[in-house]
Order: sequence, then C-alpha cells, then structure tokens
Amino acid sequence: MMSYEFMQKSFIMGILIALIVPTIGYFLVLRRQSIIGDTLSHVALSGAAFGMITHIYPVYTATIFSIIAALGIEGLRRKYENYAELSLSIVLSVGVGLASIFISLGNTQGILSYLFGSLALITSKDIIMVVILGILTFMTIMIFYKDLFYITFDEESAYLAGIPVRFVNLIFSILVALTVAISMRIVGVLLISSLMVLPVATSLLITKSFKSGLIYSNIFGIVSVMVGLVLSFYLDLSPGGTIVLTSLSILLLVLLIENIKNNQKINKKDQ
Repeated sequence: MMSYEFMQKSFIMGILIALIVPTIGYFLVLRRQSIIGDTLSHVALSGAAFGMITHIYPVYTATIFSIIAALGIEGLRRKYENYAELSLSIVLSVGVGLASIFISLGNTQGILSYLFGSLALITSKDIIMVVILGILTFMTIMIFYKDLFYITFDEESAYLAGIPVRFVNLIFSILVALTVAISMRIVGVLLISSLMVLPVATSLLITKSFKSGLIYSNIFGIVSVMVGLVLSFYLDLSPGGTIVLTSLSILLLVLLIENIKNNQKINKKDQ
C-alpha cells in the first residue's frame, strides 16, 4: 500500500488532519457549537463548485468562502444575541443555495471528490497548505489557550474579566473555516463535521480533565484516520466514509466498555 505515492501523501495529510480537526472540534463541542462545522462545510462546497466553474483551484475558493461565512456567523451572532443558532441557519441556507446554483451551472464533474474525499487527488500543494494550517492552529491555541479555555466555559465572565472575547472568537472562527476548507480533500465536506465531533464525543466518555480530553480526542482522531485510510485503500471505498464509520465504531466500543464497567460497579455495590 505504501509503495504508492498517493497513499504516502494521504497518510501524511491524514495524520495532520487528525491532529487539527479534533483539536478545533474539542473547543466547538464544549462551547456547544458543533453545528458550525456542518454549516461551514456546506459553504465550502459552494466555494469548491465556484472554483471549478471559474477554473480556480477549488481549495482556494472554498477557503475564501469559508472565511467569509465564519465572519458572517460571528457578525450575525452579535445581532441575534438571544437566538445565536439563527446565524448558523442563515449561513447554512446561503451555502446550500449557492452550492446548488454553482453545481447546476455545469463544469463540476469532480465535485464528488470534494463531497466525500478522495485519496488519488491529494497533491503536494494540499499537504503544504495543511502543514501551514497545522502550524497556525497550534500556535494560535498556544497563544490564546487561557483565553479560549475561559471563553469555552463562560463567555460572559471572560468578557467581564477583561479578555478580548470578540477578537478571540473572530480568530477562532477563521481557524474553524480554514480547517473545514483544507480537510475536505481527504474527508469530504459532507463528513468533516463528523470528524470534528465523534473523536471528541468518545474522549468525553473517559476523560477526567480538559487537557486529557484534548489529548484523547487527538488519539481517537489519528486512529480513525489511519484505520479509515487502510480500509479505503483495500476495499476501494470513499476515504471520508471509512474514516467517519471507524470513528463511530470506536465511540460505540468505548460506550460498550463504559457500560460494562458501570454494571460491574453496580453489582459490587449490591454485593
């Protein structure tokens, strides 16, 4: 398998994505904003379709569309303070509408590779972009770690404590947009939000602290991507689908183990 150059690129890119996506997803889930990934993925799809019909590299246009959408979500969230989820619905509607129009205009034959991911189409250009994104993501999280931690659990108190909440939220929203746009090459825009959520959901079942939860999310993400890529290659399946179903399988396995442990504890107490 590793004798093929496209699989070597896929594993390099997959491991990088497995570190970036669950890290971003961890903060989104704890902030109860996991649906943002799904919203931005639909906008990224419209960006990719626009790139195809204008003969611009689709990842570039998807990135621009995603960043604009992320800024739009943040702006609308301020306007609808009591109905924050409304901003997501508005942007999601715009993304789906634009995607359907651009796809109907034709010249989007390769759109399926962006919907569900593709191993064969990953280029060195994609890997360079993911490396840059990874450096930006982890540097930003290291710089704003305390602020992000505070905002994640209590945004209002963070604001009163003097933390630049709007600025940090803006930076974080851009990171989410970049993550979605870059990850669609291997996972696919329709499945990227799943990779943001499932490893995090698994880690929350066993974690005992914020930092350990973040580490577990990355571990489960890496395992999901590695196993998913192997299955995708040997079974000739969509990489996005195999990665997400592997992640779901890990979640179900951990749930089963945790239930067995809880039942054992109950039985010991009864004895």
